[in-house]
Amino acid sequence: MATRTVDLRSDTVTKPTEAMRAAMATAEVDDDVFGADPTAVKLQSEVAKMMGKEAGLFVPSGTMGNLISVLVHCDVRGSEVILGNNSHIHIYENGGIATIGGVHPRPVKNNEDGTMDIDLIEDAIRDPRGELVYPTTRLICLENSHGNTGGRCLPVEYIDSVGELAKKHGLKLHIDGARIFNASVALGIPVDRLVQAADSVSVCLSKGIGAPVGSVIVGSETFITKARRLRKTLGGGMRQVGVICAAALVALQENLIKLEGDHKNAKVLAEGLNQIKGLRVNVAAVETNIIFFDIVEGSKISGEKLYKHLVERGVFVLLEGPSRMRIVLHHQISSSDVQYTLSCFQQAFSGLQEENGN
Repeated sequence: MATRTVDLRSDTVTKPTEAMRAAMATAEVDDDVFGADPTAVKLQSEVAKMMGKEAGLFVPSGTMGNLISVLVHCDVRGSEVILGNNSHIHIYENGGIATIGGVHPRPVKNNEDGTMDIDLIEDAIRDPRGELVYPTTRLICLENSHGNTGGRCLPVEYIDSVGELAKKHGLKLHIDGARIFNASVALGIPVDRLVQAADSVSVCLSKGIGAPVGSVIVGSETFITKARRLRKTLGGGMRQVGVICAAALVALQENLIKLEGDHKNAKVLAEGLNQIKGLRVNVAAVETNIIFFDIVEGSKISGEKLYKHLVERGVFVLLEGPSRMRIVLHHQISSSDVQYTLSCFQQAFSGLQEENGN
């Protein structure tokens, strides 16, 4: 039985801090469906201001935030959205934009850095002369940082270029900013500047900054008015939601400054893992708090067996495939936890090598 637990499955596993719990216990609340919850209003206003947008809306999850945003921009069934083939919206959100909204996804290949080639995006925009047979392109979606490519950051110049392309063709731009604060810190670019070209952004509160629940979507006043109605339709209108918004306000105050430390810990861990014979990490690709790594082919060690040994030592990661794993750092992982994790990998890997006669 492990005497220590280091949970590296995701930055969603953080527990509310004492300050968050205290804020939740004393939060001033009212009915948010009526728009009357003062703590929710404060959070929405704060996030909108941080993002340089007119208004914000609290939603229960990032998935709902993205769904609402796409549906607001694509308000005619049969509309089309251009998005990355390796994006969260396309892969991990249950096909909601299509099944619920009747929006057709047009995936474009994500590069290893999370970008899509600008010319490929433009090529994917439907010719309006073909409106009799084609879906109508209305929206482009980006993700920053890009989770499935290892938390890579889209540069502001790239986002500006996509924004210019969208305007050129009369399209809207939405950014899935589940970890937009991580991208901002890693790039050294103020978050409002980073999303300046976007018409809407979904901002997750329960990932890097460690709030227990929720996201905020931001955009124009008109966008948020439409989004509020859709939130109600989808069952996301809650009552005394200020109880959880209070924790998110604390997270914004306390944990944004910790993101740089998360990134440094991720780099240390990535470099350490890469030094273990039989493991391979693209250290240069570790820009934020996410690490993907592989068991080298021919090492005769399965991912499942390594995973089991780690669990026995109290270290939890995500097994992404037979020989691929993912680790995500967060503010409740200390530098001591990083060193302990490395020692567990070293011990486990050494033991498994011996079992396999290497």
